[in-house]
Amino acid sequence: MPYDRFLIAPINTGYETDLKPWLIPDDAFAQLTNAYVFRGRVRKRFGTVLSGTAGSTADTRYLSSRLAVNIGTTSGAGGLTATVPGVIATSSIGNQFSVGATIFTVVSQGTPSNMIRNTGVGVSTYNTTSGQVVIVGAPANTDVYWYPGNPVMGVTQYLIGEVNNDPTYAFDTQFAYTYDGSRWVRSVLGTPPIWHGDDTQFFWCENYSDFANGNPYIFTTNFNASVPTPSGTDDPIWYFNETSGWAAFSPVVRTSGQFVASCRIIAFYKERLLLINTIENNGDMMTPVNTAYKNRVRWSHWGSAFDANAFLEPFNTTSGLEGDGGWYLDLTTDEEIISAEFIKDRLILFCENSSWEIVFTNNPSAPFLSQKINTELGSEASFSSVPFDKFILTMGNIGVHSCTGANVQRIDEKIPDQVFDIADKEEGVKRVYGIRDYFTELVYWTFPTDNQKDFNKFPNRILVFNYKNQSWALFEDTFTAFGYFGQQLGLTWANADYSWAQANSTWRSGIINAQFRQIVAGNQQGFMLIVNPDLSFNAQSLVITNIMAAGPVVNLTIINHNLVPGDFIKLFGFSNPDLNVIYKVYDAIDANTISIKDFDLSFVYAGGCTASRVSNINITSKQWNPYVGQSRNVYLAKIDFGVFKTSDGEVTVDYFPSSSNFSMLENTAPGTAVGTGTLETSPYREFYPLELQQELLWHPVYFQTDGEFIQIKIYMSDDQMLDPLIAESKFEFQGLVLYTQPTTSRLQ
Repeated sequence: MPYDRFLIAPINTGYETDLKPWLIPDDAFAQLTNAYVFRGRVRKRFGTVLSGTAGSTADTRYLSSRLAVNIGTTSGAGGLTATVPGVIATSSIGNQFSVGATIFTVVSQGTPSNMIRNTGVGVSTYNTTSGQVVIVGAPANTDVYWYPGNPVMGVTQYLIGEVNNDPTYAFDTQFAYTYDGSRWVRSVLGTPPIWHGDDTQFFWCENYSDFANGNPYIFTTNFNASVPTPSGTDDPIWYFNETSGWAAFSPVVRTSGQFVASCRIIAFYKERLLLINTIENNGDMMTPVNTAYKNRVRWSHWGSAFDANAFLEPFNTTSGLEGDGGWYLDLTTDEEIISAEFIKDRLILFCENSSWEIVFTNNPSAPFLSQKINTELGSEASFSSVPFDKFILTMGNIGVHSCTGANVQRIDEKIPDQVFDIADKEEGVKRVYGIRDYFTELVYWTFPTDNQKDFNKFPNRILVFNYKNQSWALFEDTFTAFGYFGQQLGLTWANADYSWAQANSTWRSGIINAQFRQIVAGNQQGFMLIVNPDLSFNAQSLVITNIMAAGPVVNLTIINHNLVPGDFIKLFGFSNPDLNVIYKVYDAIDANTISIKDFDLSFVYAGGCTASRVSNINITSKQWNPYVGQSRNVYLAKIDFGVFKTSDGEVTVDYFPSSSNFSMLENTAPGTAVGTGTLETSPYREFYPLELQQELLWHPVYFQTDGEFIQIKIYMSDDQMLDPLIAESKFEFQGLVLYTQPTTSRLQ
């Protein structure tokens, strides 16, 4: 009996969980992890590369992609004694210092403690209480950089540069940083700020053009102010100008001296600076009190926000316009304003359970009014709002919402329960951070899941939305913040940190062009990485602080690793190349320690090495049965996969009968020949030499089972994951053909 053939292509539906797996469309997936639907095909998730280009060796280049503070220059003898700025961390273990290619790592608490060093001789120390560092025996007359290793808490562009070359600024919990053309360094012009927020207080930034002279500024706030009693660690609003640098901003709003101590959101709208969800100080020198106005929108007058009376109420003598002063409105709700974004020239505010518009009236005495758009849908995450020309996407408490300015509705009906997977512990919802990728036509939201280990608090997933075909996917990774970055050089093989064989992009790809609008992602250790959808591997972004033997395993100290048992990592920087391979995480002991096996620790670790996450795909199909309407079971003989050609790639295809989780590859009776389930994406050179010239290859996988349904799962086995040529290879399939036959009626 000949086989019936069913083509599934193009593929557009993606991840879908609203229906049981046998009811979803043929091109939908019950699980789509570390892969996504793109223009009719399924691709492996994006890769990342280092954003910095400085570094004398390949093993030290990662330093220029970390947020760093320049603390001085070594003497002619190669020494430096200095004290790091800011608040000294409770635990400074994992901090690093670099002098050229010499890396010093803090591995223990002490006053002082000896640091390990990757090269050279001499004892260098760091006082984990005072922050004093003593460097000896380092390269002479060389800049010394300190790497606090704090999580990235915000990324913004300062709209002042040439077209597609606006400088990018990044923030961790304490400092602001800028990219100097080759590395990330602390921004110190003017009065450089030191912030005191925690790792849930992200930075809201807004570009502002001064009404008086047109000078461009960045305003930024981390919304860190204590209520009701002000604290010495409260942070004001700060602003930056390329000429004058950084300065604090605490605008007075009443002649009594009341001023805005902080706010959650800043917006520049209709030539006025708006401070939204404010914390205001009563201005009393003897008994200062902070009061939170969580539903307030406060604005400056029509003029410079730096005027002494720009926010005074309600008459501004500087402009000479009666009624043209600062003022405010409070939304008619007790809900807190969580997020804000623009649709064209309309300002939309999101509360937790409602959405509002700030309407411009063009009346100097009352320039703004509010109107409610939706009474039940809003946003829970300040940094989840992603703008489009005709709508805004944001993460609410019951789903992903789309606001058009006239209506708000859920758009995640295909994955209705996914939003409830966001962790409530450690204020997980505050960690949701979104961005739009114009190149791949995707939106990314990073978020922590509820099923993490108790000591893991940073995001461990990325929710992916293809806004062209309305499909969804999930990636596994840890990023704390996203932003745009256009300051990179055009790619040459001299500045690339990957090989020709690893590159999947063409020379026409915008990804490799200078000043292309890249997405930069910051992580929990202060790394800044460029997202590259044409790469299939991840850059090193986890510093290995220390290595200790622990019986049959080796413990790696990786601060805030966010890994779980079963994950895979690749090591970099060891002098023995046999160690720079992929390992499976055997155990996650605590927030800063993992264990691996089969690591030859026959040396004393000197620091400076790193690790990268190695991503495994999980593509689980629907439960197929073309004959379900005939009440017949299905026999699946084989599937032809239309795969993108690679040099060495392969995956495993497992299969499960009759809506079960029974793996036919793992549970077949002894002596039964079922094959390996291996799908090779490299050419069959010996038998089909023309495949060497093809881009698309049709390769079969054979199956031997029948059931009420057949479901397949595409993944990489442990052996495949441990082979870098396979694990880091691209994977893409553009369609598949099922070879099937109807079999018995059910239960016969």
